[in-house]
Formats: sequence, C-alpha cells, structure tokens
Amino acid sequence: MFDSATRRPTDAIRVSLADAVRLSGALMKPGDSAHLDAGAAPTLGDLAECLFFSPGDGRIWLNDQRMLLLHSATFGSLRRELIECVGTDSARRLLTRAGYASGARDAVLVRQRWPEADGASLLVAGTRLHALEGVVKVESLHFAFDAASGHYDGEFLWHHASEADEHIAACGVGHEPACWMELGYAMGYVTGLTGTLVVFREVECRAMGSARCRVIGRDAPRWDDVADDLRYLDTPVVAGGEGAHVDATAYEPGHAARDRQKRRSIVRPASMADDGLVGQAAAFVAARDAMTRVAPTGTAVLLTGESGVGKELFAATLHRRSLRAAGPFVAVNCAALPDTLVEAELFGVERGAFTGAMQSRAGRFERAAGGTLFLDEIGSLPYAAQGKLLRVLQEREVERVGGLRTLRVDVRVIAATNVELREEVKRGRFREDLFYRLNVFPIVIPPLRERRDDIALLIDGFLLQFCREHGRTTPGLTPRARRTLLNYAFPGNIRELRNMVERGVIAVDDGEPIDLAHLFRHEPMPAAELYSVDGGILRAECADVSQAQGELTAGATARPRAEVPVSIDAVEAQLLADALARAGGNVSAAARLVGLTRAQFAYRMTKRTGKSRAC
Repeated sequence: MFDSATRRPTDAIRVSLADAVRLSGALMKPGDSAHLDAGAAPTLGDLAECLFFSPGDGRIWLNDQRMLLLHSATFGSLRRELIECVGTDSARRLLTRAGYASGARDAVLVRQRWPEADGASLLVAGTRLHALEGVVKVESLHFAFDAASGHYDGEFLWHHASEADEHIAACGVGHEPACWMELGYAMGYVTGLTGTLVVFREVECRAMGSARCRVIGRDAPRWDDVADDLRYLDTPVVAGGEGAHVDATAYEPGHAARDRQKRRSIVRPASMADDGLVGQAAAFVAARDAMTRVAPTGTAVLLTGESGVGKELFAATLHRRSLRAAGPFVAVNCAALPDTLVEAELFGVERGAFTGAMQSRAGRFERAAGGTLFLDEIGSLPYAAQGKLLRVLQEREVERVGGLRTLRVDVRVIAATNVELREEVKRGRFREDLFYRLNVFPIVIPPLRERRDDIALLIDGFLLQFCREHGRTTPGLTPRARRTLLNYAFPGNIRELRNMVERGVIAVDDGEPIDLAHLFRHEPMPAAELYSVDGGILRAECADVSQAQGELTAGATARPRAEVPVSIDAVEAQLLADALARAGGNVSAAARLVGLTRAQFAYRMTKRTGKSRAC
C-alpha cells in the first residue's frame, strides 16, 4: 500500500518528528544565543564526563553510544578513495548522510541526557560535542530558534575543520566547499533537536582558499531553493537509531507551507521490535536474522546460550512468526522434571499406569498439537527418556505411559540448552542420534558481555517497564552507574540486568536518579578500569559501591563527580572512620551503617592502615 500524498509504502508507520516531540512533551523551547547562559547544562565539562574509555574491552563510549578514535589521515584516505571510486557527487552524498546520522544521534543523546535543559544550551551542546569529538571548533556568531513558527537562523565559524584539512591534503584547494560530513552533522543535529528541517550551507571554506569556514543555517522554507541541498539526503538514512527519509521535492519553491508537517519522517527503530527482542549488536542481530529465516519452516531448532540470554523469548517469538502461530506454545523446563515423571509429563499417562495415576492425562506433546513445544534445558533430560524422545521426533507419534495405542502428534520442537551438547555426547551423557536430530538449525544467542552496545537499550526499556509497573518516577541512571553497567560482566546476562534495574527503581526515591548503591548489593564489581576525561586529563575510575552507599546513608544526593578531583581512598577512609565513630567503636554496627558485612568492614579498615590501594 502507498500513502496517497507521498506515494511511499505505508508498511512502516512514519510520523513527523515535530509531532513526535510534541506528543512526548519534549519540544525544545525557543533558543537565542543572545540569552545563552554559558554555565547552563550541558557544559563542556558535562559533555566530557560522558566520554570514557575501556581499553581492556576495546571500546570508547560517549554516554551510551560507542565511538571510534580514528586517524584523521585515515579518514582523508577513505574520502579520497570514495571520490575516485564513485565520483565527487556520490561521495558527497554518502558523507553528508553519514554526518546527518551522527548529528541526529548526538541530538538524541543530549535530549535524553539533559531533558530539562533550555533550548539555547541544547543547541550549543552540538557545537561542543563536535569539538569534543575532534571534528571542528565551532564559533557561534548568532542563532535563534522559535518553536512556535519553526523558524531557525544561525551563523557559525568553523575553525580547524578536519574535513577541510584532509580535503586540501588529498585534492588541494578548489572552487567548492568541502565540509560535507560536517554540514550533514549540523543538519542532523539541529533538525533532530528542533523537529524542524534546518538546512546549512557552507558559504566560505578553507578548501576554497578562505581563511576559515563559515556556515549559515535556516529552516528549509526560508531558503529560496533547497532542492539541491536536500538531494544529498534524498535516500533513507539512519538517525538516532531510526530510519528516516527526507524528500527534496517537498521543499521546491511554493511547497513549503503545504508540506510543513512532512519536514522530517521517522520510523520505529528495528532495534526496539514489538516482539521484545531488543538489540542492535552484530552477534544479536545475526541470531535474530537466523530466527526470522527459520521461523516460517517446520524444522527443529536448537537454541544455545548461557543462562539468562533470552532463549525462551527467542522460542516464543519464533513460534509467533511461524505458520503455527494460531496453535499452542507449550514450554517445558526439563531440568525441573523429576526423573520418575519425565515420561508421564512429556508423553502422557493412562489411568492406573502407576500408583497415584487416578485418571488419564495428556502429555506436553499432545497439548502442543498443531503448535510448538519448547524443551528448555534439554541437556538435563535423563538418558532413558532421550531415546523415547528421539522416537517421537522421528515417528511423530507418542504412546502414553501405561497405554496400549499410539497417538499421532503434529508438533514443532524447539530445544534449548546452556551446555555444550557435543561435549555431553563425548562424555556419554547425551545421545548422539538425538543431538543430530535436534541440531538441524542451531542458533547461538550471545551473552550480554558480547553485546555491550545493547546494554543502554535494555536499560531504557526496563526502566520504562518497571517505572510503569511500580508507579515510580526517575530520570534514569547517574553517569557513574551507567558507566559501571556498561563495563560489568553480567554473569547472569539479561536476567541479571533486568533484576538490577527493577531493584534500582524500587530502591530509589521518586524523582531521584538511580546510583550504584541502588543497583548493586553483593555482586562482584567490574575488574577492568574505565577512563574518563577530568580537567583535560585521562583518569582511571573505580566503581566503589561502599562509597555510594555511604553517600546515600549520609543523606547526600547522588551527583556527578565534583569539579575538584578527590581521592576515592581518602573518601572511603573518612567514611569508615566516621561510621566507626558514630557506632562508638562497634565494628558490626559501623558495618551496618555503610551497608557492609562485619568482615568486609574489618578488611577495609585493615587495608587502610597499610598501603593505600591505587585505583
């Protein structure tokens, strides 16, 4: 089906970004550089606090977005190769759209991270982020935005533009502006933030011989003709995780008023599917795509992965997407079945078959007829029952315990295991023929530690769910809590993350952010160090739950790290001493005050009397 106005497919629901932000109550207030408070959040320091490094894990993060530290010359080489391979015009289209996606993602970051910030501060945050990311230093000459009319007008100087430097190094000085990706970033950021399509033009560029680059931005209807500008965006692009499309023809002269509501279109992100399978990490997407491919067939599927990765959710989703969706979905945890009752539970029992069998009862295979049977923890099935299960899978018929006749069953079997079945076969604990019968289409679901890019998505989803379920309100996680979760190993995988977020929502006071002490109790803290920018210096951070608990116990509001660097060791030593003094020297009572066991408190006191541990 096609929309009659746009002649585009309507299979993906599209809404105006301006409408979306109005509906969410997040429409940006008017902004004006003349009234900008330089100290209003987010400051450069606030933004720098969101940038941290995990060298042991090979990742750099900007808040919850993964970043790359790339040689500028490498980017210049890629740019040159693009121009040589596809031509200048196509290379500009690709780079402009890539910049647009980057700007739109940063707009999502600042809107979510600082929802109460004023419009001018949010607009300026984009210039600071661009500088923090090493792209360009932006000098704001003036800007103004009126939310009521959608009018935006701004003028900026770009100093030390990396893109211009690399273009000059590769192609020399020419006659056209060359900061294509930076223009795309500006359009994506301001458009994504304001809900109004804003077009930027580079009127001076160092690649043209100018002393510096100068750009002017206006909302699209206020330009005479933006068709040429927007043709570089007239294909689907990714903006803040959401598919988007900009139609250049909508802004040809005479059409601005007619299409004001179509300035920016977005669709629901694929990473937030209705089936609950949330994620965009490569390993997770591969598993989800494999599930989508096998779902319409009737073949057996073997789901493998650690405990808590979501195997049952995968199985249920596979059933809903199959041709058997109208039939029942029956889940069985094989590990929970007593050995003496496995056959009766799976295949059914006839009255009088054994003591206590007072009536005939259908087994799980019969109950799942016409649908799907999910056998979780298949590796724990007793060896004797494995042979009977193999016969049912091969012959598609069951015989109840104590029965004299066979019953035909039409069931699709999905099995799951958190152990390596090949190793179980080698050890003689799992039948080889059953393994090959189940292993027709294996799908490996990765552990959460291998899909850290999805942790932020999962946190946000769980926060919405539990705030709604428990009637609580919270602005989210503190920066140090979010950093710690991004670096946590999650031995319990998604189940553990889910429990932590629910614990945090319950423990925190309404309106307050969730901190470490709300999330962690006795879980092991991340061993790998994180590094963040502090006063221009890269400093190591160690998550210290006891310190956070002490702050909350003392009634301190959870807040970002102070401007003046402090020693965690010194703070902890003072906290322990104060607690001991308040408890009158009673170690057990002092331990309770800071949320530690007596042994933990005594160990930390002993450690402080010797050489301090360095973070």
